[in-house]
Amino acid sequence: MPAFMVSAPGKVIVYGEHAVVHGKAAIAAAISLRSYLLVTFLSKSRRTVSLRFPDISLDHTWNIDALPWSAFSQPSKKKYYYDLVTSLDPDLLAALEPHVSTISAKAPEHVRKIHQASATAFLYLFLSLGSQKSAACVYTLRSTIPIGAGLGSSASIAVCLSAALLLQIRALSGPHPDQPSQECELQIERINRWAFVGELCIHGNPSGVDNTVSSGGKAVLFKRTDYKKPPSVRPLHDFPELPLLLINTRQSRSTSVEVAKVARLKETHPETTNLLLDAIDRVTESAHSLISEEGFDPDDPENLRYLGELITINHGLLVSLGVSHPKLERIRALIDHAGIGWTKLTGAGGGGCAITILKPEITANEANGSIDGAPSSKAELLRDLEKKLEAEGFEKFETTLAGDGVGVLWPAVLQNASGEEGGEEIDQEKFLRAEGNAGIEALVGVGTGVTEGGEGEGGVREGWRFWRPWEGR
Repeated sequence: MPAFMVSAPGKVIVYGEHAVVHGKAAIAAAISLRSYLLVTFLSKSRRTVSLRFPDISLDHTWNIDALPWSAFSQPSKKKYYYDLVTSLDPDLLAALEPHVSTISAKAPEHVRKIHQASATAFLYLFLSLGSQKSAACVYTLRSTIPIGAGLGSSASIAVCLSAALLLQIRALSGPHPDQPSQECELQIERINRWAFVGELCIHGNPSGVDNTVSSGGKAVLFKRTDYKKPPSVRPLHDFPELPLLLINTRQSRSTSVEVAKVARLKETHPETTNLLLDAIDRVTESAHSLISEEGFDPDDPENLRYLGELITINHGLLVSLGVSHPKLERIRALIDHAGIGWTKLTGAGGGGCAITILKPEITANEANGSIDGAPSSKAELLRDLEKKLEAEGFEKFETTLAGDGVGVLWPAVLQNASGEEGGEEIDQEKFLRAEGNAGIEALVGVGTGVTEGGEGEGGVREGWRFWRPWEGR
């Protein structure tokens, strides 16, 4: 088989973080920062499978015939591509343990945990979906999503692995442009189910929202009132694609610590805290109501302003819950001073990332970046902001909100991406040599992304295909 590639996006919480822990709704959306998985096939005489993930310095090879196929193929244990798996089998985890425990055994504990959790997710999916006759392959992963920043990097990788393995056993159809929406949704759900299994291996008790957004793209309204039951997930196919600034504070934080802060506040000041959580829920529902209106126009500046003002309100309520951080507030101050958009923390807070929805037009009247009263362009303002952010140790990404979910490049050839006749074949060495996010995007990026000035450059590069149920409605 020819080499092929799969890609899936990260995600941000746009509205509703922390309130969602207490049974309220949240809106999560895909971002154009993505993971990329290249599947390269080896000769039939080779009986190995390798996982190469240079971003976390993981490179490990297993003998396919030595893997515990007998455990996974027992009638009581065997799962099929169409099954719904909601928990991990402890016997299967025990069977994998000897094949995982030696990985990075002498590395620091935090590195060893990441490597072994990644390997467990890969092997659990590989043995569940494959067979002992599976082809010898190398699975090479690169990602443009900051790891550990609350942007769904692990879910993006789990989606890539799930889709690649399902494609190899021919359990997916498409994607192709005229695929009916119901068929698209079936393929996405199939990928999503197995991506959730990968997330179980990595996180133990994931909510499922990250893999759901990464699989389907666009945005979802997510709500869980009973942790003993599956959450309510409603796709928001009309959520507008918007230019987005994503700023990483590079401040480490713990989701569990930030969640515990709100729980303590609720215990000490129940009435006030519940009012704040209810207000956050109103913000989420207000955004959802606008987007769901018949005839909603995402290009209407007033609609964008409405959504942006809700971003500002949401952040203020999260500050009142005590889950912001001085670095997040500094980012917000810098962006508010530039006057270029509406900013809030995203995810657990206490560090991590801030997001900014950019204003559609910036003039001297709106921004504090003008010279001698002349209007400053968005590009000039962003360049000036970037210098200030870099000087204070922050990391800026210009991305797009609510784009495509999982995509496939089969075979791994970008049609005329570099002017070569017949297209440019992406081999493993080229992929590994790509330097940083810019190098990965230049070589295999699914879209040309957003210009420095925040304007789209023309969508998806030729060759990539996506399941897009919103187009077949």
